[in-house]
Amino acid sequence: MVKTKTEQAIIDALEAVAPQHDIDIVDVELVGATKAPCVRVRIEGAEGQSLSLNDVTANTKWVGDVIEELDPISSSYTLEVSSPGMARPLRRPSDFARFVGENCELTSTATEGRRKYAGKIASATETSVTLELEDGESVTLDFSDVKKCKLKPTYDFKPAKEGK
Repeated sequence: MVKTKTEQAIIDALEAVAPQHDIDIVDVELVGATKAPCVRVRIEGAEGQSLSLNDVTANTKWVGDVIEELDPISSSYTLEVSSPGMARPLRRPSDFARFVGENCELTSTATEGRRKYAGKIASATETSVTLELEDGESVTLDFSDVKKCKLKPTYDFKPAKEGK
């Protein structure tokens, strides 16, 4: 996955400490203006379990302390710590393998003139992911070409019919 040097430095620092707190670092994203950026850190339980708001709040302190010690941003910044949510970002090969069969939206470096893909994750290895696209085709991309990917949740708002 393609990450900036600063994002990768933050991920590396947090992943070194996260096991002590039974936490998995899902993703780190640096967004916003360069003068006052926002550091978004998405976390979940070490075994992939979701966290309550109280759990996220309790873990925000050590996340902030690790980032402050690293001091990757010279100016002021905003820290956001949250759960990954329904549109969970996928960053590691193990994330893709965990969610085989799920729909996703993927952005890659330009390969054969196309950058954006939507479809189901058909398979994942340590080096690549194969998607079954919505048009029936399939494509295999190396993780080194994947800029970002997130799950595409399906919402069903139809009420359940009684007796079925």
